[in-house]
Amino acid sequence: MPHDALPPDPFAGDPEDPALSLGEPHHDHPPMDEDERTELVSDLSDLAVYQALLEHRGVRGIVVDCGECEEPHYHDWALLRASLEQLLADGRMRPHEPAFDPNPGSYVSWEYCRGYADGVTASESAR
Repeated sequence: MPHDALPPDPFAGDPEDPALSLGEPHHDHPPMDEDERTELVSDLSDLAVYQALLEHRGVRGIVVDCGECEEPHYHDWALLRASLEQLLADGRMRPHEPAFDPNPGSYVSWEYCRGYADGVTASESAR
């Protein structure tokens, strides 16, 4: 799966990579099970629908409230898709730079996207 939206690792293949001294990253989570994989594929499908419905209305992506740092994280459509695809392929996401000085009014929550899509579906079904 392509990871075009993520910046390349500037130390990829470099034997002098400073991160090599840290050893292999430790992951406290078990491998993804089939239900989690199915849910992730569904999220990717939903994301494509949400982007198709909202991007032309000026929405740049999705905001997620981070439970760890208690700050909102702003994800552009392409970056979020690339991150989810990487999670699906590798079982983890690479760290990435947060959006620089995002306009909070240009991002909506996953719940907003779901409600908007449900509203569009209901409206089209009523015709």
